[in-house]
Amino acid sequence: MSGVVTDLDLTDPAFVADPYPALAELRARGPLLRHEPSGRWLATTHACVGAVLRDRRLGRLWDDWDPAEQMEPFNLLHRHQMMENEPPEHTRLRRAVASAFGRGHVERLGPRITALADSMLDTLDPGGPVDVLAAYAEPMPVHVIADLLGVPREDHARLRDWSQAIVHMYEQDPDEATRHAAVAASADFSDYVREVVARKRVEPGDDLVSHLLDEGTLSDEELVASVALLLNAGHEASVNVFGNGLNALLTHREQLERVTSGGVPVATALEELIRYDAPLQLFERTATSDVEVAGQVVAAGETVACLMGSANRDAAVFLDADRFDVARDPNPHVGFGVGLHFCLGAPLARLELDITIRRLLERFPDLHLHTVPPRRPTWVLRGFASIEVSLA
Repeated sequence: MSGVVTDLDLTDPAFVADPYPALAELRARGPLLRHEPSGRWLATTHACVGAVLRDRRLGRLWDDWDPAEQMEPFNLLHRHQMMENEPPEHTRLRRAVASAFGRGHVERLGPRITALADSMLDTLDPGGPVDVLAAYAEPMPVHVIADLLGVPREDHARLRDWSQAIVHMYEQDPDEATRHAAVAASADFSDYVREVVARKRVEPGDDLVSHLLDEGTLSDEELVASVALLLNAGHEASVNVFGNGLNALLTHREQLERVTSGGVPVATALEELIRYDAPLQLFERTATSDVEVAGQVVAAGETVACLMGSANRDAAVFLDADRFDVARDPNPHVGFGVGLHFCLGAPLARLELDITIRRLLERFPDLHLHTVPPRRPTWVLRGFASIEVSLA
């Protein structure tokens, strides 16, 4: 096993709280490092992450969690997802969802998202501190996904809870309690989606589930897995981009002023919110054959962990990379991935976040932090537990 070795503890609370100094040290040591504790390679630079994500010999290969019988609901939900498969299965699964998405769903959601944002902002109390995550950012993407799938918005709390329980498994070394919660959530969510599918078969509508059924190329298990992916990826990424980005804006008041004054469009600033404090910090690929990456041989079966947050702070690509600049352009961040697994929901995420952030800042241009927001104790999916703001 050759190459530069690191023993960085990816679960260290200090690293989780602020990974960027340690990530800068990793980049300085090389583009591809051997991580001794996990036996993985770490891709640290923008070029190396891009090369790994584009190389078809490095695939997204699903391995069932053990014990298999206990973990089956969780495994089943992931085994048939496009994100956990490579061609030809990935191509077939992605084509079905892309075709259903292509029926104008994203375009039609714009007015709905705007109306929903306005109605939610109407309920905020301008006289007191407000947790803008709990009251606004967390419900929003679940409402949007519910509208997309054609299910009741009233179910948003259950959908959100299931999503959060499932994605906690993506962190480093999840404990037994996390596993049990993820299995229970996977079973409950799968049952819920099966009921939705059965209902749409009898009473189809102008929604994504009905259109996926029209496509007729997915099995029931694949349909359930595809809906779960839409919920989990759509919800977690949107909430964390919003939270990380809003915190960056509120702690860089001169940058916030550039947006609220109209000097920088929200759509431009949004790309910097995604880059500066990445909501997804790690994405793994596994070698299907021996592959040379950045001068190192990654043997068949070995895993490369792409450090997305590190790639987004690479000074070889981003001028003054640690500076938060809402007008940064071009901004080739890797927040939505690269290559075959580029996020299919990126247009919806951009639309939703543009509207959500823009309407908040238009309504409350003087909002500011009420307290220092606490981080979630997670790193792979990086975000805040709450963000309390004063609106005036």
